[in-house]
Amino acid sequence: MDNFQIETAQNISIFQNVASVGDRVLAFIVDGFIIGLYVVISSMALAGTGLDGGGQWVYYLVMGLPSLLYFVLWESLYNGQTPGKAALQIRVVKLNGSRPGFAEYLIRWLLRFIDITISSGSIAVVTILLNGKGQRLGDLAAKTTVISEKPRTNIHRSLAVDVPEDHQPKYPQVSVLKDADVQNIKNLYQKGKRENNEQLIYSLSQKVSELLEIKPDESPIHFIQQVITDYNYYTQRG
Repeated sequence: MDNFQIETAQNISIFQNVASVGDRVLAFIVDGFIIGLYVVISSMALAGTGLDGGGQWVYYLVMGLPSLLYFVLWESLYNGQTPGKAALQIRVVKLNGSRPGFAEYLIRWLLRFIDITISSGSIAVVTILLNGKGQRLGDLAAKTTVISEKPRTNIHRSLAVDVPEDHQPKYPQVSVLKDADVQNIKNLYQKGKRENNEQLIYSLSQKVSELLEIKPDESPIHFIQQVITDYNYYTQRG
């Protein structure tokens, strides 16, 4: 599963999981089944009305229009998800992680004809695999992607850390942070340590100190450690 970088409201870079091609295909199959079921049920319901001749337009209106507009309506009304996407825990978002507007959903929908319909999905799959940000042609045009919201069970992404009994908190300012902020900080801190990337930890330290309006007197790595531990100290005793 690929990742792509976005910026939080606090101007901290984080990495977001891109939905896998497999999940997107399964979501499409679920949505296709729902559309097919709707067509069958609605056609059976209309069959008993005796409509024929000039009434045939009702069939196209009742069965064709909802099927045609299925994806753009669901995604725009339900925050980037269709029933299939919800079942697979994936969602359409803008590249900065925010919610797309109707125009973005419409662009994605219009390009489905090229991406999926006339190519049986092959263009979409190839584009997603080559792009690196989970984007088919419609996403490239709309500047969107599809992310996975499945829980991450990796222990390194766990928010909690062991707080020593004799720990002396140093930065009460951490109380302004939210769990998601500290999780992002911890993820980047661990990434920097794992890759021995001193520049990443230094940049993270700079941004966190600016956010908390702190002038740390210790090294960047010790400052970030202190912030994470202080946050857990206060929240575990809150």
